[in-house]
Amino acid sequence: MRFLHTSDWHLGRSFHRVSLLDAQAAFIDHLVAAVREHRVDAVLVAGDVYDRAVPPLAAVELFDRALHRLAALDVPTVMISGNHDSARRLGVGAGLIGRAGIHLRTDPADCAIPVVLADTHGDVAFYGLPYLEPALVKDEFGAEKAGHEAVLAAAMRKVRTDLAGRPVGTRSVVLAHAFVTGGEVSDSERDITVGGVAAVPAGVFDGVDYAALGHLHGCQTINERVRYSGSPLAYSFSETDHRKSMWLVDLGPTGAVTAERVPCPVPRPLARIRGHLAELLEDPALERHEDAWVEATLTDPVRPAEPMARLAARFPYTLSLAFDPERTLSDPLSSYAQRLKGRSDQEIAEDFVAHVRGGGPPDDRERAVLREAFDDVRTDETVREVAR
Repeated sequence: MRFLHTSDWHLGRSFHRVSLLDAQAAFIDHLVAAVREHRVDAVLVAGDVYDRAVPPLAAVELFDRALHRLAALDVPTVMISGNHDSARRLGVGAGLIGRAGIHLRTDPADCAIPVVLADTHGDVAFYGLPYLEPALVKDEFGAEKAGHEAVLAAAMRKVRTDLAGRPVGTRSVVLAHAFVTGGEVSDSERDITVGGVAAVPAGVFDGVDYAALGHLHGCQTINERVRYSGSPLAYSFSETDHRKSMWLVDLGPTGAVTAERVPCPVPRPLARIRGHLAELLEDPALERHEDAWVEATLTDPVRPAEPMARLAARFPYTLSLAFDPERTLSDPLSSYAQRLKGRSDQEIAEDFVAHVRGGGPPDDRERAVLREAFDDVRTDETVREVAR
């Protein structure tokens, strides 16, 4: 069986205030064309269909058109909700839509109810695991604790139990939206840390033939059977080096997996440039970036006059301007940004506690209080989005 694995459409998202709706529509065109060209048997969408719980009308209309076009292909589509989606909103009408071959899996209670498709070699069971917010599903799944690994492991136990009751030789595919250990992150993914831990081991998916993952925006292979398709478009300058694509996966008669990447259209390349303003305006090597969306970091010791206007004269698609002036190590202003760079919210808070009391870092009890506070904030945000 051949299927296309994609995820993280984030319909309605902009890029530094530039609308990406046309680019997202072009991706849908590309997806439909790829289904035809490669004679695909199923399409998998591993969450974050929308960028937020209440998407703009234009994004909803684009999604509606996408559903109609996928249904018209007479190729089944299996789709789950991600942490950016409102599972309830995305799942409205799922039963009716399912009759058209678009199978929405947004309710955690349905994670062990597969979409069963057949080819000449037998059945393939597709299990859709929507994003599982630990605090909201812990009790329902009987998980030992409210953590990502615990609830995902509980969901997979349900999947394996159902699979064990199916005919021998039934192949299996799981769609999941999670941060799996070994995956490379970018700046555009929403933090899902709980209890100081966001990642789950790839071994949680043992026992199925393929795990189609969503959440991380870079296309990547965790192992032969566990892969991220990544987002079809870049949503931050941290994705400048990404090659956006979908996975075209062939699932053999005994569950063997072969996969190749299908490139996605690029609306405009991204570029990160850095240096003194005069150098950026004169360097001939930067000519290739003049039609790119540009993130410029100026290192002039003194902020130049009208830097954005001057940059835009050469790089008309400059979207982001930052200042990182060159300073000596003795300059007290040089250290603060460096101290914060790459540090988590928890680490910054612990540093602050140590600073305000003039010495010792927080003890284990105090670290636990800080961690619980951050988890409560993230959970409250999730609950509010679900309620909306």
